[in-house]
Amino acid sequence: MKFNLILISSLLVLALIFVPVFTFYFDTNHPLSVFQISTLLFLAKLMLGLAILVFIVGEITQNNSQVDKLWSILPAAYVWIVAYASDFNPRNGLMAILVTIWAVRLTYNFNRRGGYSWKFWEGEEDYRWEVLKRNPAFKSKIVWKLFHLLFICMYQMALILLFTLPSIVAWQGKNPLGLFDLILTGFFLFFLIFETIADQQQWNYQTVKYAKKAANEPLEGDFEKGFVDTGLWKKMRHPNYFAEQSIWLIFYLFSVSATDRWLNWSIMGIVLLLLLFQGSADFSEKISAEKYPAYKDYLKRVPRFLPKLW
Repeated sequence: MKFNLILISSLLVLALIFVPVFTFYFDTNHPLSVFQISTLLFLAKLMLGLAILVFIVGEITQNNSQVDKLWSILPAAYVWIVAYASDFNPRNGLMAILVTIWAVRLTYNFNRRGGYSWKFWEGEEDYRWEVLKRNPAFKSKIVWKLFHLLFICMYQMALILLFTLPSIVAWQGKNPLGLFDLILTGFFLFFLIFETIADQQQWNYQTVKYAKKAANEPLEGDFEKGFVDTGLWKKMRHPNYFAEQSIWLIFYLFSVSATDRWLNWSIMGIVLLLLLFQGSADFSEKISAEKYPAYKDYLKRVPRFLPKLW
């Protein structure tokens, strides 16, 4: 387990360095304008400042989920900044509206799970961080603080910015809004609804389960297993993750629509996001398999991300 954590962490750091550099130089034939570069630098400085802020707040409060409070808010802020800088290019305006709808939905879902408090530094902490702290690899406080700084804060905050950067390329493109953008908008909204249904099914299940526990009632039927495996969760183990990845892949495709370049440097964001979801799913499933005996059978019979159509 210790080796796996070190390997995964190393691969993520290497990816964060290699993927942006490779993709940027891969696309050198289409340089950004001076104004676009200045906007990109402004966003990078804002991201860096916020990363340092959430690290300090997390260390003071001992709540390492400060980034989670911004995960659903910052993408909309970044994309609106680009839309403003582009003088509200129609495609950038559309992208900003879509990401705002995404942000409102995800912020609501995070809030109802206890993620926010009027004391902004409080709120629910991701249960996986507490599990990870007990791992021998993080026995040293210095090692954990470095992990908190470099991965939880710096890596994740950089990733949030990176997967919104197709908005810069969309601003760079010359193609007017067209049928492809309309199709992408439809798919974006479809997966947003898909994710909403998945989250609601999870919420309904967990609400009833914990209500039964609080009332000292026996967990019977579907609740005996301890995890939801009905509805969309019967078709795939992470329908919410599947939809989230699809949403940001579609967001990238808006840059393709604007430029006709199927591979451009902003693809680095979705590549790194897919890697993060893979690692996150691995870790979450390991915890669930140890906690719920029936989860091992669930792992065998239900696919992870791609839906089971039969």
